[in-house]
Amino acid sequence: MILAAQGLGWVRPGWYPALLGGSLAVLDALGVVYLLRVARLGLNTLSCQVGAVARGLGVVNAVVFLCWVSGGPDWMWWAAAAAHVTGMALLGFSMVLGPLARLSGPHRQAFVAEMTAVGAAAVMIIWWVGLDPVLLTGGPDRDWIILAGLPIADLMLAMAIAAMLLRGVIRHWRDPISVLCAGMTLAILTDTAWVAGLPATAGHATGPGGGIVLIAVHVLLTLSPLMSSSGIGSVTDRPRRTGPPRWVAYLPLGALVTGVGLLLGVIVANAGFVRWSGLIVATVVMIAAIAVRQWLELSSSQARAARDLETGLASRAALKDALAGLVRARETCAVLAVSVPPGGTAPDVLRSCVRADDLVARLGDSTFGVLICDAAVTGEATTVAQRILVSFPDSAIGIAVGRTDEPAKTVLRNAEIALNHARRAGTATFVVYETSMNDRRATDAALAEALEGALQRDEFTLLYQPIVELATRRTVAVEALLRWHHPLHGDVSPGQFIPVAERSGEIVAIGQWVLEEACRQAAAWRADGIDLTVTVNVSPRQLQEPHLARDVLGALERTGLPADCLVVEVTESAMVNEALEIAALRTIRAGGVRIAIDDFGTGYSSLQYLTRLPVDILKIDRSFVAQLDGTAEGSAIAEAVVRLAQILRLTTVAEGIEEEMQARELANLGSQRGQGFLFSRPVPADRIPALAADVTYTGFQQLSA
Repeated sequence: MILAAQGLGWVRPGWYPALLGGSLAVLDALGVVYLLRVARLGLNTLSCQVGAVARGLGVVNAVVFLCWVSGGPDWMWWAAAAAHVTGMALLGFSMVLGPLARLSGPHRQAFVAEMTAVGAAAVMIIWWVGLDPVLLTGGPDRDWIILAGLPIADLMLAMAIAAMLLRGVIRHWRDPISVLCAGMTLAILTDTAWVAGLPATAGHATGPGGGIVLIAVHVLLTLSPLMSSSGIGSVTDRPRRTGPPRWVAYLPLGALVTGVGLLLGVIVANAGFVRWSGLIVATVVMIAAIAVRQWLELSSSQARAARDLETGLASRAALKDALAGLVRARETCAVLAVSVPPGGTAPDVLRSCVRADDLVARLGDSTFGVLICDAAVTGEATTVAQRILVSFPDSAIGIAVGRTDEPAKTVLRNAEIALNHARRAGTATFVVYETSMNDRRATDAALAEALEGALQRDEFTLLYQPIVELATRRTVAVEALLRWHHPLHGDVSPGQFIPVAERSGEIVAIGQWVLEEACRQAAAWRADGIDLTVTVNVSPRQLQEPHLARDVLGALERTGLPADCLVVEVTESAMVNEALEIAALRTIRAGGVRIAIDDFGTGYSSLQYLTRLPVDILKIDRSFVAQLDGTAEGSAIAEAVVRLAQILRLTTVAEGIEEEMQARELANLGSQRGQGFLFSRPVPADRIPALAADVTYTGFQQLSA
């Protein structure tokens, strides 16, 4: 239909403006449909939703433009132009949302700085080529809405393109993301050409010649989500991507040199060289020196990343890059993961056991990797393994053969899984990976991959378990508990995914979301007259973040929850960098937030921590509660914790109460509060008001059933 409309426009040029407006409206409407479909699939949900709004503004632009060319009032031209500029700016913004959401702290700030530098250089070129000539000649009044808005829109589009380049997601011209990038690039060029030629180009754009370019832009922008929603993924599988190409690191430096060079060129062209010669020469020398210095620093950083400084061998990252190259080239290869006894001769001995073309890398303290490329790769890999076993009689070796349908990191992980099996054998041996070897490490790796983006896909929810006064059975607080429902894995136990999130670092962003959501919910309960304290667990990884105190106090400020309504809960075993973590907890407590120690009594240094930690609440571990049987022996530890808390004037909360006898005995021992299945299982937020209103044992039992 679109092609037929373009053909009709060449035959009937007078009809073409209306045909162009209708074609653009149809393409943008399809773009909205496919973007929302991609969002429902859970692929970059927020980015696709914002992108759908941007394409919706494109529909508005096309429809209003159609009305204007049909004889509508002059203000319609302004409205169409405003919708176009806003839509392009939103489209660019939608593309940078994903990387910004996945990064945090200094990494996010560095990414924004690099992205802005590259985008700003592009806008400088656009301004000089397109906008400056119009500003000098003083364009028509109605065009100033375009002149004022296009730099912002083009900046967002340029930043989006820079973001895709910097993140290394553009790998093949047939990828949906590459098609989208091409559409945005063409949109920038089209806008620049349009503004540079106003008002003459405006008329040309409504003709078949210029309209073809506009149609091409919108076809590309629509084709990208259509490919994604139809299951046409990246030609290069995402798991195989090992990061952006090395040249991408030099983009911000190139942007700086380009921008300064353009600025100096403008000065020379307009004011002459002689007048500003001193400043120009000094600036050129300074920028050249900075560029050379940064170039050397980047080259040195990349060299350090590819080389293990202690042994001189390749690093894990270098091995993964080389392996990824072989996988993409569909060459046969194998990886050996070798565990050797500690010693300084391992690098030299390993080099002597392999061929000159094979790569030896250091994977860990006493673990090494060998990458072998050969037509008869399995036989060569076992031969190398036998040589290593002769040189290191106490070593263990895992072998994984690369397959054409396996990502590079899967091959390396398979080799390490086989190494674990070799270690369990207890004797010096090598083991070749088989698909039946499914250990915990492989499961954790799969969970780590699934965790990426789970927060953006809204797969996490919070449940709340009441904490009651044991004397009155009145609900006085709740503990926020994180739950994860994955579309493929289903409900994943916190005991499974929390440790994986800790190791991958995803727990930092997830923990911040839990904090914000719990504070928001507690503030909403208070607004409804339900005065409850909310307890939020802080993981060991979060405790190591330098901005933890700021994040906690900031969440209170943003949600309006009073500080005394929040309890931050840590485990005594979470302390790694005590100076940093205790200082953060003291800052949080100084802001009015209370601190609780979870699982108290299970660590080796509980009493030691009590003398230094700013503690308000001790939580008696469920293992001690389970020992309560009405005897002095069964209650000894729980009673000791309660007595210690009374001496230190701390509140006690007993966890894991499942029987009425346990609740009564804890109350007799002096424990003020308790939580457990006896009172309620963890429930959604909408059930807490009913639990808070019921103060009878029967009511609790019924509501938690």
